[in-house]
Amino acid sequence: MQEHEPGEQTPEQEASSPERRDFMKVATVAAGAVAMAGALQGKFGIPSAHAQSGDKWWPSRWGAQDEAGATNWITPQKVLDAARWIKDGKIYRIGRDYVAEMPKFGARAFTLRIPGAPTGGPFGANKLVYHDEFLATEIGQTGTQFDGLGHIGIQLGKDGDKNEMRYYNGLTEQEIGDANGLKKLGIEKVKPIFTRGHLVDVMAVKGAMWDAGQEVKLADVRAALSRQGIAEADIRQGDAIFFHTGWGSLWLKNNDRYGGGEPGPGLEVTKWIIDKGLCVVGADCWGVEVVPNPDKNLAFPCHGELITKNGIFIHENLVFDALLADRKTQFVYVFAPAPIKGGTGSNGSPIAIT
Repeated sequence: MQEHEPGEQTPEQEASSPERRDFMKVATVAAGAVAMAGALQGKFGIPSAHAQSGDKWWPSRWGAQDEAGATNWITPQKVLDAARWIKDGKIYRIGRDYVAEMPKFGARAFTLRIPGAPTGGPFGANKLVYHDEFLATEIGQTGTQFDGLGHIGIQLGKDGDKNEMRYYNGLTEQEIGDANGLKKLGIEKVKPIFTRGHLVDVMAVKGAMWDAGQEVKLADVRAALSRQGIAEADIRQGDAIFFHTGWGSLWLKNNDRYGGGEPGPGLEVTKWIIDKGLCVVGADCWGVEVVPNPDKNLAFPCHGELITKNGIFIHENLVFDALLADRKTQFVYVFAPAPIKGGTGSNGSPIAIT
C-alpha cells in the first residue's frame, strides 16, 4: 500500500534468596508512590495542587452514562472502512516486550516469578508437568501501556476533596474510587479497536532524535505528513495517530535519560487531535506529550485534555522500527484492552496491519 492510500531450592533457601527479597520490595510500592509525588514536583515542574483545571467538560458527547469514550467511534462502518486499507496482509507488532529491566515511571515495578519451576506435576501416567507465573506489577501502567479513562482526573476543589476530583464524564473520585478496582471507568468498558492508523515521523523531518522538553508543534506534524504524502484531510474521525520522535531508541540503553523527560506533542497538537475527533494517540515515548511542559505550571496537561475531558485514549511506549523500515506510515491499528474489571489501563500487544 502506498503511504497516501487507504534448580529447585528449599523453602528456607528461597525465602532468604536475593530474588525473594527483591520480590518482597513490591509490597512497598504504594508507600513509595507518596514520596514519588514530591520528587516529581521538582523534576517536572509539577505544582503541589491545582495542577490543572478547566470549565465543566461533562456530560460527554456520548451521553452522561458513557464509559467507553472515543472507542464509540469504532462502529461496523468504521471497521469496514479501515479494512479496505489492508493490501498485503503483513502484521507488525508495535508493542515492546515486558521485562523487569524496562524503564518504569516513578516507583512502579514489574516482577515475574515462576514458583517451583515447574509449578506443578507430574500428573498421570504421561507425567505431565506445567508452569504458572506470578506477576506483581501495575499491569496497565508499565511497559507498552494503554491508558484507560479512569487513569487520569483533574482536581477542581480543595486538596483531598474526592467530590471535586473529576474524571471522564464528570465522575468523581468518590464515585469511582475503590481499593479493589475502579467502580466506574474500568478498562473493561473500553471497546475493541480496529481503525485506521497514521504514523507521523517527525524525527525524519528534523533529521535526528528529538530531545526531552522539545514540543512537537502542528507545523512539524504538517511537515511530516507532507513529506510522507499524507493529506491532512485523510486523517478522519475515529482514526488513531502515532508520533515517531526517535526517543524510543533509548529503551533499555539509557533508561535514566529515557525516563527523565521526553519530546512529544503539546497543547497545540492536542487541540488539533481533539478537533479531529481521533480515537487513540500513541508515541515511542512514555507519556506521549512533551515533558517538561513549556509552561512549568502545568503537569501532563495533554493527558487531562485527551483522556479526562474528551475520552481519547493514549498508547505509550510503542515501537515503529519495522514499519518505518518498510516505509509504511498508514495501516490498520488493532488493539483490544485486557478486560481487567476496574483496571486503570491495559498491557498487551498492539498490532499494525498493512
